[in-house]
Amino acid sequence: MAPTENLEGPESLAFLIPVKSFNAAKARLADVLNDGERQRLAIALAEGVVTSLEGRDVAVVCDDPTVASWAEGHALRVLWEPGQGLNPAVRAGVDALRSQGFTHVCVVHADLAFPANLRTIEVGGGVLCVPDRRGEGTNVLRLPSDVAFEFSYGPGSFSRHCAEAERLGLELSIVAPSPLGIDVDVADDLELAEVQTRLWGPEGPHSTSSR
Repeated sequence: MAPTENLEGPESLAFLIPVKSFNAAKARLADVLNDGERQRLAIALAEGVVTSLEGRDVAVVCDDPTVASWAEGHALRVLWEPGQGLNPAVRAGVDALRSQGFTHVCVVHADLAFPANLRTIEVGGGVLCVPDRRGEGTNVLRLPSDVAFEFSYGPGSFSRHCAEAERLGLELSIVAPSPLGIDVDVADDLELAEVQTRLWGPEGPHSTSSR
Protein backbone atom coordinates (compact mmCIF):
# COMPACT_ATOMS: atom_id res chain seq x y z
CA MET A 1 0.00 0.00 0.00
CA ALA A 2 1.20 3.49 -0.80
CA PRO A 3 2.50 5.33 2.27
CA THR A 4 1.05 8.63 3.30
CA GLU A 5 3.06 11.65 2.23
CA ASN A 6 5.71 12.66 4.75
CA LEU A 7 7.48 15.89 3.84
CA GLU A 8 10.00 17.77 5.92
CA GLY A 9 9.07 21.27 6.99
CA PRO A 10 8.31 23.47 9.96
CA GLU A 11 5.74 22.07 12.33
CA SER A 12 2.69 24.17 11.65
CA LEU A 13 0.17 21.43 10.99
CA ALA A 14 -2.93 20.81 13.08
CA PHE A 15 -5.36 17.91 12.78
CA LEU A 16 -9.06 18.76 12.82
CA ILE A 17 -11.54 16.01 13.74
CA PRO A 18 -15.24 16.75 13.26
CA VAL A 19 -17.20 14.67 15.78
CA LYS A 20 -20.98 14.50 15.90
CA SER A 21 -22.97 13.48 18.95
CA PHE A 22 -22.02 9.94 19.95
CA ASN A 23 -25.69 9.22 20.58
CA ALA A 24 -26.55 10.12 16.98
CA ALA A 25 -23.55 8.50 15.34
CA LYS A 26 -23.59 5.54 12.98
CA ALA A 27 -27.29 5.79 12.11
CA ARG A 28 -26.75 3.65 9.02
CA LEU A 29 -25.88 0.74 11.32
CA ALA A 30 -29.22 0.87 13.15
CA ASP A 31 -30.42 -2.34 11.49
CA VAL A 32 -27.51 -4.37 12.87
CA LEU A 33 -26.43 -2.60 16.08
CA ASN A 34 -28.52 -1.34 18.97
CA ASP A 35 -28.20 2.19 20.33
CA GLY A 36 -25.62 1.31 22.96
CA GLU A 37 -23.44 -0.61 20.52
CA ARG A 38 -23.47 2.23 17.99
CA GLN A 39 -22.47 4.71 20.69
CA ARG A 40 -19.66 2.46 21.97
CA LEU A 41 -18.40 1.94 18.44
CA ALA A 42 -18.37 5.68 17.68
CA ILE A 43 -16.41 6.41 20.85
CA ALA A 44 -13.97 3.53 20.29
CA LEU A 45 -13.23 4.61 16.73
CA ALA A 46 -12.78 8.26 17.70
CA GLU A 47 -10.43 7.27 20.52
CA GLY A 48 -8.41 5.18 18.07
CA VAL A 49 -7.97 8.21 15.82
CA VAL A 50 -6.98 10.43 18.76
CA THR A 51 -4.52 7.85 20.11
CA SER A 52 -2.84 7.60 16.72
CA LEU A 53 -2.20 11.37 16.84
CA GLU A 54 -0.61 11.44 20.29
CA GLY A 55 1.96 14.21 20.45
CA ARG A 56 0.44 16.12 17.53
CA ASP A 57 -1.71 19.26 17.58
CA VAL A 58 -5.31 18.07 17.48
CA ALA A 59 -8.62 19.91 17.65
CA VAL A 60 -12.16 18.58 17.74
CA VAL A 61 -14.93 20.62 16.15
CA CYS A 62 -18.32 19.74 17.60
CA ASP A 63 -21.72 20.97 18.74
CA ASP A 64 -22.41 18.42 21.47
CA PRO A 65 -21.52 18.94 25.17
CA THR A 66 -20.70 15.26 25.71
CA VAL A 67 -18.30 15.28 22.77
CA ALA A 68 -16.72 18.51 24.03
CA SER A 69 -16.24 16.97 27.48
CA TRP A 70 -14.76 13.83 25.92
CA ALA A 71 -12.31 15.91 23.88
CA GLU A 72 -11.28 17.99 26.88
CA GLY A 73 -10.67 14.75 28.78
CA HIS A 74 -8.14 13.85 26.09
CA ALA A 75 -6.49 17.29 26.36
CA LEU A 76 -7.61 18.28 22.87
CA ARG A 77 -8.54 21.72 21.60
CA VAL A 78 -12.32 22.11 21.42
CA LEU A 79 -13.81 24.29 18.69
CA TRP A 80 -17.47 24.82 19.53
CA GLU A 81 -19.58 25.35 16.40
CA PRO A 82 -23.25 24.70 17.24
CA GLY A 83 -25.93 24.29 14.61
CA GLN A 84 -23.79 24.81 11.54
CA GLY A 85 -23.71 21.41 9.87
CA LEU A 86 -20.56 19.58 8.85
CA ASN A 87 -19.19 21.71 6.02
CA PRO A 88 -19.58 25.13 7.69
CA ALA A 89 -18.22 23.66 10.94
CA VAL A 90 -15.11 22.35 9.19
CA ARG A 91 -14.60 25.73 7.47
CA ALA A 92 -14.92 27.49 10.83
CA GLY A 93 -12.53 25.00 12.42
CA VAL A 94 -9.88 25.54 9.74
CA ASP A 95 -10.24 29.31 10.10
CA ALA A 96 -9.88 29.07 13.88
CA LEU A 97 -6.71 27.00 13.57
CA ARG A 98 -5.29 29.41 11.03
CA SER A 99 -5.89 32.24 13.51
CA GLN A 100 -3.91 30.20 16.05
CA GLY A 101 -0.89 30.14 13.72
CA PHE A 102 -1.22 26.82 11.90
CA THR A 103 -0.30 27.08 8.24
CA HIS A 104 -1.83 23.72 7.32
CA VAL A 105 -4.78 21.72 8.59
CA CYS A 106 -5.55 18.05 8.10
CA VAL A 107 -9.25 17.22 8.39
CA VAL A 108 -9.72 13.63 9.56
CA HIS A 109 -12.88 11.55 9.94
CA ALA A 110 -13.40 10.14 13.43
CA ASP A 111 -14.37 6.64 12.27
CA LEU A 112 -11.19 5.30 10.68
CA ALA A 113 -10.65 1.62 11.37
CA PHE A 114 -6.86 1.75 10.89
CA PRO A 115 -5.67 5.28 11.74
CA ALA A 116 -2.00 4.57 12.52
CA ASN A 117 -0.69 6.18 9.31
CA LEU A 118 -2.08 9.55 10.37
CA ARG A 119 1.07 10.10 12.39
CA THR A 120 3.14 10.14 9.17
CA ILE A 121 1.33 13.15 7.70
CA GLU A 122 3.33 16.36 7.79
CA VAL A 123 3.20 19.81 6.22
CA GLY A 124 3.37 19.60 2.44
CA GLY A 125 2.57 21.58 -0.64
CA GLY A 126 -0.92 21.62 -2.07
CA VAL A 127 -3.74 19.28 -1.09
CA LEU A 128 -3.36 15.73 0.18
CA CYS A 129 -6.48 13.61 -0.14
CA VAL A 130 -7.25 10.07 1.02
CA PRO A 131 -10.55 8.75 -0.36
CA ASP A 132 -12.53 6.04 1.33
CA ARG A 133 -12.02 2.54 -0.01
CA ARG A 134 -15.06 2.92 -2.29
CA GLY A 135 -13.60 6.05 -3.88
CA GLU A 136 -16.60 8.13 -2.83
CA GLY A 137 -15.99 9.88 0.49
CA THR A 138 -13.02 11.88 1.76
CA ASN A 139 -11.45 10.33 4.86
CA VAL A 140 -8.40 12.59 5.12
CA LEU A 141 -7.88 16.04 3.60
CA ARG A 142 -4.76 18.12 4.27
CA LEU A 143 -4.58 21.62 2.86
CA PRO A 144 -3.10 25.07 3.46
CA SER A 145 -5.19 26.88 6.04
CA ASP A 146 -5.21 30.18 4.14
CA VAL A 147 -6.98 29.05 0.95
CA ALA A 148 -10.68 29.61 0.26
CA PHE A 149 -11.34 25.89 -0.06
CA GLU A 150 -15.03 25.03 -0.30
CA PHE A 151 -15.63 21.88 1.74
CA SER A 152 -18.24 19.54 0.33
CA TYR A 153 -18.54 16.51 2.60
CA GLY A 154 -21.32 14.07 1.92
CA PRO A 155 -21.89 11.38 -0.74
CA GLY A 156 -19.42 11.84 -3.60
CA SER A 157 -17.22 14.30 -1.70
CA PHE A 158 -13.95 12.89 -3.01
CA SER A 159 -14.55 13.94 -6.61
CA ARG A 160 -15.81 17.35 -5.51
CA HIS A 161 -12.80 17.96 -3.29
CA CYS A 162 -10.44 16.99 -6.11
CA ALA A 163 -12.26 19.40 -8.42
CA GLU A 164 -12.02 22.14 -5.78
CA ALA A 165 -8.25 21.69 -5.52
CA GLU A 166 -8.03 22.00 -9.30
CA ARG A 167 -10.23 25.11 -9.28
CA LEU A 168 -7.89 26.76 -6.80
CA GLY A 169 -4.82 25.75 -8.79
CA LEU A 170 -3.45 23.64 -5.94
CA GLU A 171 -1.26 20.60 -6.46
CA LEU A 172 -3.25 17.48 -5.59
CA SER A 173 -1.76 14.31 -4.08
CA ILE A 174 -4.08 11.31 -3.81
CA VAL A 175 -3.10 8.48 -1.47
CA ALA A 176 -4.93 5.29 -2.45
CA PRO A 177 -5.19 2.53 -1.59
CA SER A 178 -4.38 3.20 2.04
CA PRO A 179 -5.40 1.85 5.44
CA LEU A 180 -6.69 5.38 6.07
CA GLY A 181 -9.32 4.73 3.41
CA ILE A 182 -11.09 2.18 5.60
CA ASP A 183 -13.85 3.76 7.66
CA VAL A 184 -16.92 2.29 9.34
CA ASP A 185 -20.23 3.39 7.86
CA VAL A 186 -22.30 0.40 6.77
CA ALA A 187 -22.93 -3.18 7.88
CA ASP A 188 -20.25 -4.66 5.61
CA ASP A 189 -17.62 -2.62 7.45
CA LEU A 190 -18.43 -4.51 10.65
CA GLU A 191 -16.89 -7.64 9.15
CA LEU A 192 -13.44 -6.18 9.86
CA ALA A 193 -11.91 -8.05 12.78
CA GLU A 194 -10.41 -4.83 14.12
CA VAL A 195 -13.84 -3.22 14.31
CA GLN A 196 -15.40 -6.25 15.99
CA THR A 197 -12.67 -6.28 18.62
CA ARG A 198 -13.21 -2.60 19.44
CA LEU A 199 -16.96 -3.05 19.69
CA TRP A 200 -17.36 -6.38 21.42
CA GLY A 201 -13.94 -7.33 22.73
CA PRO A 202 -11.73 -10.26 21.67
CA GLU A 203 -14.45 -12.80 22.38
CA GLY A 204 -16.49 -11.58 19.41
CA PRO A 205 -20.03 -10.33 18.82
CA HIS A 206 -22.75 -10.59 21.42
CA SER A 207 -26.41 -11.05 20.68
CA THR A 208 -28.33 -7.88 19.86
CA SER A 209 -31.71 -9.53 20.28
CA SER A 210 -32.42 -7.46 23.37
CA ARG A 211 -32.57 -4.32 21.26
